[in-house]
Formats: sequence, C-alpha cells, structure tokens
Amino acid sequence: MTSFIKELSFRWSDLDPNFHVRHSAYYDFGAQHRIEILESLGLTMKVMQTQSFGPILFREECVFRKEIKISDKIFMHTKTSKMKADASRWSIVHEFLNEDNKVCATITVDGAWMDTKLRKLASPTPEIAIEALSIFPKSDDFVSL
Repeated sequence: MTSFIKELSFRWSDLDPNFHVRHSAYYDFGAQHRIEILESLGLTMKVMQTQSFGPILFREECVFRKEIKISDKIFMHTKTSKMKADASRWSIVHEFLNEDNKVCATITVDGAWMDTKLRKLASPTPEIAIEALSIFPKSDDFVSL
C-alpha cells in the first residue's frame, strides 16, 4: 500500500463566501482521516481511553495550491513522512488530489503520544501505537528521526 486513500464528499457548510472549500475544513478532513486510519489499524478510541493515551499535535500546516469547489472529485492520500523508531514522534502528510492527480493542498502534522493521566508525553510509547504506525504507508521522502 502506498497511502491510505479516501474520496472526500463536501457539504454546503464546508464552503466559504467565495464558494470554495473553507480553509479550516481541510484540517477537519485531515483529523477525521487520521482517526479513521488509526481505528482501522486497531488503535481505537476505546483502546486509547483504556490505556490512557492519545495523539497530540505540535504543528499543523496546510499549503493551498488550487481551490476546491463543492462538485470537485477530490481524493485525500495519507502517509507518514517522518517517525522515530519507537513511534514516539511522527509526521503525517495528507495530500488532496483532484481527478487529474494534481495536488490541490497538502497538510502536514507533527505529533506524538500523550499520557492522558500524567498530561505529558507517553514514555514508553504504547506498543499498540508502535504497531499501528509501523503499518502506516511511508512517503517517498520518508525520514527516520
């Protein structure tokens, strides 16, 4: 697998006054896709609650290249671009591609795992998180931290 791919469906509420997808909707799509991917890899919300950890973000950035309109057919491709061997720190990239395979936007997030009881970075990284991120497809320019 080269990436997790999801076809997006836009709602009226995803649009801005210029009738294209509003900037914050991109972040919402990225966050939803990350959670769906983790769930599909067995790292469910219930598992995270039971084991008292969850993902946190240090940085979230979107580069907008082409506007997206409500009727556009867009596919989001998601993969890891950086990760420590113990999966304690990672970067995930979401590319929004149109039907012509042109990049409309790219979201990059840098994150880690938080111990939700101690309210600090989880150490060691929970085994299930290591397993899930090891399955995650890697970008062509993947960097091991």
